[in-house]
Amino acid sequence: MRKSWKKYAGIFWCEWAKPFLMVALVVVTFRSAVADWNDVPTGSMKPTILEGDRIFVNKMAYGVRFPLTPFRLLQWEGPKRGDIVVCFSPHDGRRLCKRVVGVPGDVVAYRNKCLYINGQPMQYGDPGSVSIPKQYIDHASQYQYSLENLDGVDHLVMTHSQSSRGLDFSPVELNSNEYFMMGDNRDESFDSRYFGVVLRKDILGKVNGVVMSLNPDRVYTPRWDRFLLGLQ
Repeated sequence: MRKSWKKYAGIFWCEWAKPFLMVALVVVTFRSAVADWNDVPTGSMKPTILEGDRIFVNKMAYGVRFPLTPFRLLQWEGPKRGDIVVCFSPHDGRRLCKRVVGVPGDVVAYRNKCLYINGQPMQYGDPGSVSIPKQYIDHASQYQYSLENLDGVDHLVMTHSQSSRGLDFSPVELNSNEYFMMGDNRDESFDSRYFGVVLRKDILGKVNGVVMSLNPDRVYTPRWDRFLLGLQ
């Protein structure tokens, strides 16, 4: 009986447990150091990223981390203005998806719903033919949509039409390895206006696109038009 039990245990280990653990180790290592995907639970990046989107995060965009640790083995060019990144919140350590609006050496300010970099206001234009997610069309009167140009990166930002809730702040000068983050939903984003700058070591990677999207307002039905959607 004992020999039989050892035999079956050996078969289970070799044919099931060991391959499963190897695959799990590869997947965990890959997601930790190379690429990952994150679900988006809030609307702070609307209309660029929606609640229910699952985003693709390139963790090698700014360097190489030792798997399962915060330590970097290699580091190259840092995030640029306009990049969408996943970072740890200085407030509570949660993962956040935000846009980089200020890089080391910049002086960043926000007044009357206009972003200023080094004393210069960013350019804002009419959205024109840029696609606004369908669910916001019916409520367009509640929002203002603008096309913000941030170092050549054109992206939509939204604000409340009849609200001054956007948090203004005096100029902030960024030191080495400090980045200023904001959400594209400018009046409803918990970002660097509240929790301060984000250090480079707390930036996990660059968001390249939406892998898939499920609409939480419609029993998580797929938003097919957002599958494999590139972002900027």
